[in-house]
Amino acid sequence: MRTFDFPVDRAHARSVNETLGDVRRLRISSIVFAVLLAGGAAWLFVLDHAWSYILCAVLAVAALMSLWVSVWAPRKVGSIDELYASSALVPAMVSETRPRGATILALIDIAKPETTVPHYALVVRNVRALPGHTMTEGERVPSVAVLSDRSAKSISETWQMVSPMPIAWGTRDRTVLRTAIEAIDPVEWKLLRKNLSVSETVRQAENDQLLIDPHDLPEELLQKRAD
Repeated sequence: MRTFDFPVDRAHARSVNETLGDVRRLRISSIVFAVLLAGGAAWLFVLDHAWSYILCAVLAVAALMSLWVSVWAPRKVGSIDELYASSALVPAMVSETRPRGATILALIDIAKPETTVPHYALVVRNVRALPGHTMTEGERVPSVAVLSDRSAKSISETWQMVSPMPIAWGTRDRTVLRTAIEAIDPVEWKLLRKNLSVSETVRQAENDQLLIDPHDLPEELLQKRAD
C-alpha cells in the first residue's frame, strides 16, 4: 500500500477537514439525542405506571446506545494524524463544480489487504472547500482513501465504506500538495482523467462508487497488486 508521510497541521485540519466535521456532527447529534431520550425516560418514570416503567427502560437503553455512539465514532475513525499516516495515497480530481463546492472523483483500490486481486473503483465525494486547489474541472487533488466496514462481521473482499480525504485538508503547504501529486503514478492520473465524464453516474451508484472492469485497467495497476 502506498502511503504519504507529511506533517499534519492539526489546527488547519480542525477548521477545514470535512471528515472530522462529519464525526463531530455525528457525536453532537448522538449526545443531543441521548439527552432527549434520557429526559423522556425520566418523565415516564415519574408517571409511576406499569406501562410507563416498560417504556422508561426502553428509552433508557436507547439513550445509553446513543451515548455509546458519541464515544465510539471518534475512536472508530481515529486521530487525523493516524488517518493520513495509515491510509493509502490515491488520485482524485475535481469532476463537477457548483456555486458552493465541488465533487471530486477518486480512483481507489477497494480490495481488502488479504485479497490478491485488485478491485479498482471510481468514488465520488462532495466537498465544500479545497484549500490550495482551484475549483476547476480536472484539478488534481491528491487524497488518502478512508476505508471501513459497516459491520465487523463483514466477509466481503472489498470495503463497504470508501471515501477520499484530500491532503489539502491536512496541510496549508502547497509544496506538500505538489509532492503528493508527483508521488502518484501518471498512469493513475491518466485513467482518472479519462473517466471524469462518468462522475454523475458514480454519484447515482450505490455507496457513491462504481467498480472498473479489470479489462479496462492498465497493465501497470494489475501488476502492482500482484507484486
